[in-house]
Amino acid sequence: MTLLTLSQALRQAESRGLDRLDAQWLLLHALGKPTHERAWLLAHDTDQLPAPVQAALDEGVLRRAAGEPLAYITGHQAFFGLDLQVDSRVLVPRPDTETLVEWALDVLQPQADAAPAVLDLGTGSGAIALALKATRPELRVSAIDYSTDALAVAWTNAQRLALAVQFSQGAWLAALPRSSACFHAIVSNPPYIAAQDEHLVALRHEPLQALASGADGLDDIRQIITQAPAHLHPGGWLLLEHGYDQAATVRALLLQAGLEEVQSRRDLSGIERCSGGRRAQD
Repeated sequence: MTLLTLSQALRQAESRGLDRLDAQWLLLHALGKPTHERAWLLAHDTDQLPAPVQAALDEGVLRRAAGEPLAYITGHQAFFGLDLQVDSRVLVPRPDTETLVEWALDVLQPQADAAPAVLDLGTGSGAIALALKATRPELRVSAIDYSTDALAVAWTNAQRLALAVQFSQGAWLAALPRSSACFHAIVSNPPYIAAQDEHLVALRHEPLQALASGADGLDDIRQIITQAPAHLHPGGWLLLEHGYDQAATVRALLLQAGLEEVQSRRDLSGIERCSGGRRAQD
């Protein structure tokens, strides 16, 4: 193997179709350095890569060039200020989902008798639940996922970050006692892509069951909206992330379920990314 300098290795990675930032992050990962040390690469651009580092970089470049998410290759993804460990058992947390976290934090007001309780449905890596707990430690945070593999990832993240979240296995709210109105907010980033959507091809490395939901992408959202009101305190909120073109339909479903103050929130790109409503006060 002909040993390359850092700058040569980056150029080679870019020649295989990677953008420069991905190439830099993969090189830092191969070197065992954090992603914020990109300046170090510039200062050492003439250093030769040791053979094991070059081999690790080559493997990462091949995986990224084949479309595998960078987070699966490095094993890490930043979300709401947290460093989450992720792999192919869970979706890669997206910045768009931070809109849902911010909205939940807005509606979870202090309670006179007890700390607010919030439930994250389809927790995956635990991103939403852990972001809420890290930002507001007094919250009582629970999280459910159908996938035991996903729950293993979420539990590992919670342990590593020392954040107390109650995890449970089940299909949406089916595992909870019927009509147990015990949450001040229920939040979810459920599957919402239509089963035949062409965009699924680009997401082939991520778990399909966490992406697709029926012919129009709304099967799981309909189920959550049907089940959730019975598990909300009077005045409690149901907040859902959805597709870029689904806001009006989701708002209509929330209204049909009898929720009030139904509205949507936009992400940083100006897209209506989340919709929610409030259970009526008794």
